[in-house]
Amino acid sequence: MEAHPHTVTAGDTLARLEAAGRFGIVPGLERTRWLLGQLGDPHAALRGVLVAGTNGKGSVCALLDAMARAGGRRTALLAKPHLVRWGERIALDGTALDEAAFAALAGEVLDIADRAPDGQHPTQFEVLTAMGFLAAARHHPDTVICEVGMGGAGDSTSVAGLGGCVVTNVTLDHREWLGDTVEEIAAEKAGIAKPGDWLLTAATEPALSVIARRAAGAGATLVALEEGRDWRGHTRGRRGVEAEVGLPPRAAGPHPEHLSVADPVRVAIVPNSSAGEETSPRSSASWLRCRSPLVGRVQIENLAVAAAAAALLDIPAAAIAAGAASASWPGRLQWIDGEPPLLLDGAHNPAAMAALRAEVPTLAAGRRVVAVFGAMADKQLDAMLPELRQMAAELVLTSVGGTRAAPAARLAGLLGSGTAVEPVAAALETARRLAGRSGLVLVCGSLALVGAVLQLLSLS
Repeated sequence: MEAHPHTVTAGDTLARLEAAGRFGIVPGLERTRWLLGQLGDPHAALRGVLVAGTNGKGSVCALLDAMARAGGRRTALLAKPHLVRWGERIALDGTALDEAAFAALAGEVLDIADRAPDGQHPTQFEVLTAMGFLAAARHHPDTVICEVGMGGAGDSTSVAGLGGCVVTNVTLDHREWLGDTVEEIAAEKAGIAKPGDWLLTAATEPALSVIARRAAGAGATLVALEEGRDWRGHTRGRRGVEAEVGLPPRAAGPHPEHLSVADPVRVAIVPNSSAGEETSPRSSASWLRCRSPLVGRVQIENLAVAAAAAALLDIPAAAIAAGAASASWPGRLQWIDGEPPLLLDGAHNPAAMAALRAEVPTLAAGRRVVAVFGAMADKQLDAMLPELRQMAAELVLTSVGGTRAAPAARLAGLLGSGTAVEPVAAALETARRLAGRSGLVLVCGSLALVGAVLQLLSLS
């Protein structure tokens, strides 16, 4: 009797994509360019913005996508990493690809990647990058918002010249790949700029001077935002944030000078006398006031960056405000009601943990906090764990799984306290029991951990 051939399922293809992780992280853009060339260079005609930086990239991308859609544009949002489903990495007009569509796309790109010369197989991230650009090109978007991975110049996403670039901020992270100093990391992240681009940043010194030099060297226009001069705002607790933002003029092309949004050439957007307190001799122009449901003080800066970038993309002020109000980005200070409630945040480096620590007392509102923490072994655990100790009455350490993850026992040993519990489901149950119905369970340390908890909640 003749055997029936195996029918390839979406699960089979996603397993192939998972297996591509064995190629690791390999510097260089040659494999990405080869793969995209085999696909007909789908990235070549795309326009929009590349968003790099240490923290806030995803939030800025989500805000920009919402603003562009509020302005009536067709969009492609290429985000990373995903929390629960692979398809979250590619959203067209605000809708993430479903499993079948994502798997079909993955199979198409993997089939080509598997034909690469010996020793030159694209990495998993490079395959995902090519998938994103291919899906975007087929969608024919007006605006592409592409989140850069951990780097900049050497990141596979940087093969695209979308016309706009953002570097949100720069702190120490991924030091084994990007460098041991803020200056080195800033140079790498600003390397996404290309001739004729505009590059907007909210980075501060010493990163800002490095970014300015890189932009000038690339022939890109620099737009630098400064808190107090170019934006101001406040948190609204669990209701999100509000900001008043000075919007820059559309960048016309390479400019040799540093361009501040507070310079006299800035176009007035919305008259607003309440924003008239002088913080700089140049800050007399009009401001746009907008609100976002994204929670936490860091989202004030992210909102300002997104609004300014949206203006450079010629998105009208009314659409900027409307998009800001409708934006959603799970896993970042995400509150989930229950007994006890959960607070989820993918803080995965010291700066993000410090920002989280500043928010927890207000959001907890007197509740007893029990934290669930898991992180990758290559993170700056010695700097992150002390921040964790100050946030919670009790600590539950867990492993997010995979070869990169730090074992729960190692985390407990480094911390010198806490309870090591694996897997994540057991750790979450332990934390809920310790917090009691009137407490608060804080889940933090890795987006992979946040994603695992969100998946558990969807199954419960």
